Amino acid sequence: MSLTAIYSKNKKRRGRSRYLLSVMVDVVKDGKTIPAKVVYVRNRNKRKEYLCIISTDIGLDENEIIRIYGKRWDIEVFFKVCKSYLHLGKECRSISYDAMTAHTAVVFTRYMMLSLESRESNDERTPGELFLYFSDEMSDITWIQAFQLLLQMFRELAADHLDITDDKIDALADAFMDAIPALLKSKLQTA
Repeated sequence: MSLTAIYSKNKKRRGRSRYLLSVMVDVVKDGKTIPAKVVYVRNRNKRKEYLCIISTDIGLDENEIIRIYGKRWDIEVFFKVCKSYLHLGKECRSISYDAMTAHTAVVFTRYMMLSLESRESNDERTPGELFLYFSDEMSDITWIQAFQLLLQMFRELAADHLDITDDKIDALADAFMDAIPALLKSKLQTA
């Protein structure tokens, strides 16, 4: 059965899912049957079309298959650019291992420079601005507040799921606070 026929005969996922359809199939290779998983992903460039990704590791979930394929595709694009545009393998006609290694290093350096230029022309923020942006995002809550929230959640979960009194829960929380290191305890008590 063809991939198109499989796609048309099965129910697709609705909404903004990362994939449209996932189907288990059997692939025949040299007379042997191999179980595989076919994941149909929407083509970003043409919304009406789909791309098929096949994996013989049927234990992987669909999102992992898509992630691994994305990494492999980036590597394919890298080598295509290096071979086609940066002349990897065409500029150097030497039989010296050192010369070939040096040429490969020069081509890869060209690629890194082009990638950096592409990133800087598409993203207006500098690395410093990106750092400040992410550190501002992370500073929404201090670690003391986080610790206090965790202790409060512990108390609530103990009250909901264990058959013990509030006095016992307070005693457990006090025992926990007594067991933590002195430096951490002093910082929590001053907060």
